[in-house]
Amino acid sequence: IHGSGSRTRSKLFDKRRRIYGKIQRIFAEEFCGLKSEFYTLIKQEKKSMFNELTQKDIDDMKAEVEHRKCVIRKELLEDVKTARAHGDLSENFEYKAAKQAKNQNESRIRYLEKMIRTAVVISDESKADEVGLGNVIELYFEDDDEVEEFKIVTTVRGNSLKNLISTESPIGKAVLGHKVGDRVWVEINATARYYVEIRAIKEADPSE
Repeated sequence: IHGSGSRTRSKLFDKRRRIYGKIQRIFAEEFCGLKSEFYTLIKQEKKSMFNELTQKDIDDMKAEVEHRKCVIRKELLEDVKTARAHGDLSENFEYKAAKQAKNQNESRIRYLEKMIRTAVVISDESKADEVGLGNVIELYFEDDDEVEEFKIVTTVRGNSLKNLISTESPIGKAVLGHKVGDRVWVEINATARYYVEIRAIKEADPSE
């Protein structure tokens, strides 16, 4: 009985360790993505760096700008007019909310237009047997004894919660250029690091 209890506690400990490790990875990937985006914006202001984007990134941004200008802008202008007609603007919360939404839309348009204007188009092509931008990869995490699937994307599209891993993230930097079967060392910081094994490299759906 005592031995059974020890094994149960050991399994619970291993499970907790795996969960903690996964949370730590997600946090690190998300933090690095946000940090990279922050520094990109700062460098843009200094005009010392351009955005590295794929043609699809730019096309998606142009489509969003067009939609925001031609559809959302008109809708929000109408919302502002309607709310303004309700009377005293100093206590008109609908008017303030409509104005805020309008300003947020205009801010997003300016941001996207600046990204497009300063973009340097990079290729999303890579060797068929190597991890590259746009690939979908399967990684085996040794510490967690789990396999997860990720897509390698540019920084602007990175979202670790959706398993979209930026080329500037710890995992992205570590696996680029490696092949199936490679055991890769991922270093997040001085205390958080681990090994992953590349189990598969696939071409992503061009429409994604």
